Amino acid sequence: MLSSIHPFGERSRHSRWGITVTAYLLGSIAGGATTGAVAGMLGSFAGSIVDGRTAAILAIAGAVGVAVDLGLWGLRIPSIHRQVDERWLMRYRGWVYGLGFGYQLGLGLVTIIPTSAVWLTWLAAAGTASVGAGAFIGVVFGAVRGSFILLTARVQAPSELRQLHRGLAATAPRVARLTTTGVALAGVVAAIGAMQ
Repeated sequence: MLSSIHPFGERSRHSRWGITVTAYLLGSIAGGATTGAVAGMLGSFAGSIVDGRTAAILAIAGAVGVAVDLGLWGLRIPSIHRQVDERWLMRYRGWVYGLGFGYQLGLGLVTIIPTSAVWLTWLAAAGTASVGAGAFIGVVFGAVRGSFILLTARVQAPSELRQLHRGLAATAPRVARLTTTGVALAGVVAAIGAMQ
């Protein structure tokens, strides 16, 4: 969405960037809360099955996630190959597509999943065995995922958008390493918890 929702693009569609982005952020938070709440509810149903083994499951999932993110043994992240429908940009008002795009991306599962951290987040939400706690994890996920749209705040011309994308491409390998490190750390913390 960074290539579609930015100040000069919104002006060209007679929308206000601030309104569209606010709707996008609210949608992303709501989408994350939805998936987190559902995961927490499913976890409460499975509570008697896992019964105290949540930390061990998260530790194993963290190790598998690192292997998947590194592409070891040909493993790939389970993901659908779908993005939001960009035709909405011409059909609807800014707040409508902002809310819709944000919600879909906040759900975390209905568009391309770039990292195992997404799956680990929802597994952690399920591990809470609580709708409220799962929703809270989802809110944090949605807020973080949605906040990247704020990188476009200063994009006022096509050249600035190209510069932003070049910068993002240059930092992508470092961000991927940081994300994989985060998955590994989450797995280690879960493993320590499992040994308690």
